[in-house]
Amino acid sequence: MASSIFILDLKGKPLIARDYRGDIPLNAIERFMPLLEEREDEEGTSLPVMTENGVTYLHLREKDVYLVALTRKNTNAMTLLQFLHHLSKVFTEYFKTLEEESIRDNFVIIYELLDEMMDYGVPQITEPKILQEYITQESHMLEVTPRPPMAVTNAVSWRSEGISYRKNEVFLDVVESINMLVSPTGNVLSSEIQGAIKMKVYLTGMPELRLGLNDKVMFESTGRSAKGKAVEMEDIRFHQCVRLSKFESDRTISFIPPDGEFELMTYRLNTLLRPLIWCESVVESHRGRVEYMVKAKAQFKSRSTANNVEIIVPVPNDADSPKFKSTIGSVKYAPERSAFVWKIKQFQGGKEALLRAHFGLPSIRDEDPDRRPPISVKFEIPYFTTSGIQVRYLKIVEKSGYQALPWVRYITKNGDYQLRMPEPLTSGASRLPPI
Repeated sequence: MASSIFILDLKGKPLIARDYRGDIPLNAIERFMPLLEEREDEEGTSLPVMTENGVTYLHLREKDVYLVALTRKNTNAMTLLQFLHHLSKVFTEYFKTLEEESIRDNFVIIYELLDEMMDYGVPQITEPKILQEYITQESHMLEVTPRPPMAVTNAVSWRSEGISYRKNEVFLDVVESINMLVSPTGNVLSSEIQGAIKMKVYLTGMPELRLGLNDKVMFESTGRSAKGKAVEMEDIRFHQCVRLSKFESDRTISFIPPDGEFELMTYRLNTLLRPLIWCESVVESHRGRVEYMVKAKAQFKSRSTANNVEIIVPVPNDADSPKFKSTIGSVKYAPERSAFVWKIKQFQGGKEALLRAHFGLPSIRDEDPDRRPPISVKFEIPYFTTSGIQVRYLKIVEKSGYQALPWVRYITKNGDYQLRMPEPLTSGASRLPPI
């Protein structure tokens, strides 16, 4: 339960202030910036939750503004932090960009939104599409105030009544991002899968959807055996439309979806993975030049193809006179990033590719291997999941009984995917073949 909400500039000056409960004086916000600076000095990072003299400060920074909630109650901190994220999302939907200038230009509509989104410090309506139905940019100019949609007073506050489509369809994307750090010798130092199920829903009426996954916990709780691989998901987070009690009792994902595009759930798998795209690199440093050889290998099945692969290889800041030769794709020097970028439009599973690069070095200096940036890899593999997660069924039930078409797609892409480079070899003559 929040006592007040503030929007501050980077100096801590209030741009917007909304007091809900009156139990904390408004000048308490003056302690926010000094407290933030003190905690940054002590901890070396910005803490989202800070407490002083019985007042808890929760904040979220977006570009050049701070969204801050103050509370004196023993409040669930995650609830208020989640509300600040929803507030940021709503402002972005209305103003396209959340920054100091857009806050100053739209302060009237911001106060209207704050009044609707929170009542006596308790979060209420946070769905941008529902708010946009009755709080418009011109609402303060209208002679007749529009009536709030039924969704505001319904139990289903994220979906409006009377939605109709000629063709009823549901698109479901299972998107998995791979976070990985690999040593120069090929050992995986850390790896995890960050997954998300995203949906686009174009359905008439008030349908109920039921989604079944190859969830290991579900199979174990019901005593059934999975025909294929079962996945044990961690850190599951659902959209507010999902019935949590139903999921906790029998692991069924049952929900009335919002209209249009939304993220149904996210999950994480902390597991040891094999690099999907492995890059073996050799660096030779000579007087006045440096040479690179990079061999890339797609370590997944040949029936899959990685699209729009980018391998970003760091080079010294003062490198010049680039020369490249590759067996596939194109290479471009990006001096603003102190790197060269190897682009491969399509990289089939099981294939290898080779790149040679040569740079001139105007200066000679010793490089600290601990500060040498790693190779970064970007890619997207359609119709492929690393975790093995599968949509077993997607049932659509609506009282009118219409037929709807569900479409399911799987995508694996890079997250924070990095491969550390070996130390440069130094010798009088190059051992790499000439370009």
